Amino acid sequence: MAFTVSQKPPNKLNDGDLSQWQHHCQGLPIETLRRSLLAWYRTQGRTLPWRGETDPYRVWVSEIMLQQTQVKTVIPYYHRWLAAFPTVADLARADRQQVLKLWEGLGYYARCRHLHQAAQIIVTEYGGQFPTTLEAVLKLPGIGRTTAGGILSAIANQPLAILDGNVKRVLARLTALPMPPARALGPLWELSSQLIDPNQSRDFNQAIMDLGATVCLPKQPLCLICPWRSPCLAHTQNLQTQLPMREATAPLPHKNIGVAVIQNDQGQVLIDRRKDEGLLGGLWEFPGGKLEGDETVQACIVREIREELGIEIEVGDHLITLDHAYTHF
Repeated sequence: MAFTVSQKPPNKLNDGDLSQWQHHCQGLPIETLRRSLLAWYRTQGRTLPWRGETDPYRVWVSEIMLQQTQVKTVIPYYHRWLAAFPTVADLARADRQQVLKLWEGLGYYARCRHLHQAAQIIVTEYGGQFPTTLEAVLKLPGIGRTTAGGILSAIANQPLAILDGNVKRVLARLTALPMPPARALGPLWELSSQLIDPNQSRDFNQAIMDLGATVCLPKQPLCLICPWRSPCLAHTQNLQTQLPMREATAPLPHKNIGVAVIQNDQGQVLIDRRKDEGLLGGLWEFPGGKLEGDETVQACIVREIREELGIEIEVGDHLITLDHAYTHF
């Protein structure tokens, strides 16, 4: 299938004229794009445990777990979660530490805390029923526009667009977006809203996510099997491996931390609970903190434990030095 577009954006990959790009987008064959994507999805869409699910709670849990996390990682956590907390009421009355423990290893723990908080709100303010309006859903902790659109389109076929990382990549390549997606979020949301099939919103949103996850891959897109190959400007201009454009990344901060394993005469080990907010909020850890100035690790440990816990300790042998990286602080 081939067709012409009204105007091509510049071939060179530099920050282009956004208005020119938007003018090109107005010439997209929307109906053709919808039909070809949905036809592909009917035969090539992924089979996932939450697909076809109409229980808002289950859809919501899956959407939160899928934020920043691959499907293959989420699936076992999803099943374990529903076995432990089969309903929103079960989650709402669960102990926070029990909830965090079940999430252990999935990362981005703020998602878990927000799920728990939102469950309590749903039970107390909505009688245990997940809200069905966009305005109400967006007020729940941990739910942004993409997650809300994914939930409401899945459970009620509401024509609400999504714009996660997969969708941004697909749209940036389809239209040869001449700038990093982060600089064009408003226009990309508008484009996503124009493309969604108002009568098959559930399938369309799932289809475009599947397209990004299985075909329009970040590094080696499988253009030959893509249902949007013909209209895709990145493909026709051989720019698919260069798009989406990326922002320059800032250097990662490096922090030196001193941590103590403190044991009493009975063999008990001291652990401390982090504050609820911030990195690894609400989780348990060995006590310690950041080195200050030219401070040694030993001096840091003595000072931090005196300041945090009000106790004096004797520092013994150095056990181990570890390097650890976090994607978000």
